[in-house]
Amino acid sequence: MAVLNATPDSFYGESRIVDERTMLLRIEKMLHDGMDVLDIGAYSSRPSADNISEQEELKRLSIVLEPIVTNFPELPLSVDTFRASVASHVVQNFGVGIINDIGGGTLDATMFATVAKLGVAYVLMHMRGTPQTMQQQCEYSNIVVNVLEELQHSVHVLRLLGVKDIVVDPGFGFAKSLDQNYTLLKNLSLFRQLDVPILVGVSRKSMIYKLLGTDAENALNGTSAIHMAALLQGASILRVHDVKEANEVRTIFEQLRT
Repeated sequence: MAVLNATPDSFYGESRIVDERTMLLRIEKMLHDGMDVLDIGAYSSRPSADNISEQEELKRLSIVLEPIVTNFPELPLSVDTFRASVASHVVQNFGVGIINDIGGGTLDATMFATVAKLGVAYVLMHMRGTPQTMQQQCEYSNIVVNVLEELQHSVHVLRLLGVKDIVVDPGFGFAKSLDQNYTLLKNLSLFRQLDVPILVGVSRKSMIYKLLGTDAENALNGTSAIHMAALLQGASILRVHDVKEANEVRTIFEQLRT
């Protein structure tokens, strides 16, 4: 799953859209490099990111989705949003097949019912608080048990509503400290008991560059290391900025399994 940000303030500058032509060329390269799904976000979820209105989010998404759907009609699309109204709009108007919700239903009480009605796949991410407050929400009695139990409850609710295609995301970097992120990673295999695919989104995040004493622009090597660790622990989907490198990790992982 490749990342494309329709935001001016994403934490990693290379993922931001500059103009339509550059965007389309980037998507073409991502496909060549092995992208399976394109995940588009218009609301920055980096720590302390500015809140934007629903109208602004929809405007940003529409500007990029229209040319993408026109030029790449067969490309599976995911939209990163926590707003049910935005989810409805992109599914009904652009044929988006996956809703990637950083709030895991906690930021919009109507999201679960909306996804059930839309009949699309849903990425259920774990987070506490909001992007503006999540870094003050890192208190857990047991990080692995607490996150697993909260996701398990939400998966149960989604299934009762009739949502069939569920993916879980432990939410690395969202209301978790650096040490808590690595504890989750070491125990990622436990999340397989939820019996749904596991998505891991760690690409160039601070859990990598702070540990290595660098920055997001120089965190590719660390990202690849964590991608391999995640695959070995049972991850099914990697959400990435660097498709070629992530695909190389996947190729080596698949060779190890033969």
